[in-house]
Amino acid sequence: MLKWPMLAPGTLVMILDAAAAYAKVLPAREDLAYFVTHPCHPPVIHTETDPEAALDFFGGITAQQHIVCALMQGPEEAYALGEQIARTIYKPVMNAHRCTVNDLAILEPVLSETVGATCMVIIREATDEAIRRGVPREAAIDFILGHLKVEIGIVFEMFEGAKFSDGALKAIENAKRDIFQPDWKKVFEPEAMARSIADITAPPSIS
Repeated sequence: MLKWPMLAPGTLVMILDAAAAYAKVLPAREDLAYFVTHPCHPPVIHTETDPEAALDFFGGITAQQHIVCALMQGPEEAYALGEQIARTIYKPVMNAHRCTVNDLAILEPVLSETVGATCMVIIREATDEAIRRGVPREAAIDFILGHLKVEIGIVFEMFEGAKFSDGALKAIENAKRDIFQPDWKKVFEPEAMARSIADITAPPSIS
């Protein structure tokens, strides 16, 4: 394993993803400070009024976003410096949430990719299926994107009186049995997280 001999003791190393930190594949240098940070990306529900900011999907350009940060190792004062640098990298930044490396690994890949991105791919495939079955493409896309905003507001309790109708609740109850495995939350177990992160950090095979 590399030891990064060119780095002076006390150097703050910024790590822009939790995978390597969680997998413990970083150089073993107890005299370095390791700071892990990642953007949350601009939220779906936002207050941006500038059209360019409203269409800044990744952040770091014009749209405000939150970030998550973790001090993996090093003195406590290294956290403040790391957050200051992270706010510059990802600006404009709203909240900087202090987490642990384990928290960041739960957030990504598990919450955001394993679950979130997979569900979004299924929604896109379902939209394509509606189009294949005769719904006009523009109507299908406008309908699902509008409903996603309502559903996000309800599920995350973002407005007063946020709730699904009785019919929607019944559809959700029935559909979860058809679409999801009953034990799907096993993806959050440490063993499953470790496998997922090992896939990310493993070097590509050369055939």
